Amino acid sequence: MRRIVPSLAIHALLALGAALTLVPLLWMVSASFMPTGEANRFPPRLLPSHGTLEHYAALFTRLSLARPFMNSLIVTAVTTLASLLIVSMAGYAFAKLRFRGRERLFRALLLAIVIPTQVGMLPLFLLLQKIGVVNTLAAVVIPGLAPVFGIFMIRQYALSVPDDLLEAARIDGASELQIFWTIVMPLLRPILVTFAVFVFLSTWNDFMWPLIVLSDDRRYTLPVALANLAGEHVQDTELMMAGSVLTVLPVLLLFVGLQRHYLRGVMMGSLKE
Repeated sequence: MRRIVPSLAIHALLALGAALTLVPLLWMVSASFMPTGEANRFPPRLLPSHGTLEHYAALFTRLSLARPFMNSLIVTAVTTLASLLIVSMAGYAFAKLRFRGRERLFRALLLAIVIPTQVGMLPLFLLLQKIGVVNTLAAVVIPGLAPVFGIFMIRQYALSVPDDLLEAARIDGASELQIFWTIVMPLLRPILVTFAVFVFLSTWNDFMWPLIVLSDDRRYTLPVALANLAGEHVQDTELMMAGSVLTVLPVLLLFVGLQRHYLRGVMMGSLKE
C-alpha cells in the first residue's frame, strides 16, 4: 500500500501535465475546423458545431500561403540534409582521424556554443550581404549548415566506434571515404536521426533569422508569412488556428515517425570519451 499511493500520485501528476500540454493543442485543431466566429464565443466550444475546411482553403487560395509553405519545405529539407552530411563528416574527423591541432580546433569550436545566437546575427548578416545572398533562401540555409552543437553530438557518439573495426577496413584496402560511408554512417544512424529532428524542428520553426534576411514576401517562410497575416486577421481566430496547425503538423508527423530512432539517439548519444 505504501508503494501504491506514491505511484498513483506520480501517475496522476504525469496525467495532469499531459492534459495541460495536449488540451491547448487539441483545441487549436478543433478551432481550425469551426465556422467563423465560433471560437470566440463564451463559454468556448470544445468541438465545432459543424466542421468546415474553409479556413484551410483560404490559406492556400485567398491568402496565398502555398509559396511560403514550399519555401519552408525547401529551406528545411536542404538545411537538414546538407547539415547531416557536413556535421557527420566533421564529427567523425574530430573523433577518429589524427591531424595536427585537432584538439585545439575542437576546443575553439566549443567556445562558439556559449556565444548567444543574437550576438552573431549582425556580423553574419554583413557577411552574407558581402557575398550577395541577402533576400534569398540561401541566406536562410547557410547559417544552419554546420552547427557546432551537432558536431559535438556526432563526435561524442563516433567515439564509440571501435578503432579495430576501422583499422581492419584500412588493412583490407578500403579508402577513408569508403570507411566513412559504408561503416561509420550506418553506425551513426541513431544520433544522425536525433540530430536531423533537431535541425528540422529549429529550421522549420525559425522566425527571427528569416525575418532579418528576407524582405521579399515571395521568399517568406511559413512562420514569417503567418506572423504578417496575424496583424491583418488578428480577429479571425479560426483562420489563425488553421495556420498554426499547418505549421505544427509537419514537425509532429516527423517526430511521431522517427520517435523510436530519436529516443534511441538521445539515450545513447551521451557517451564519454
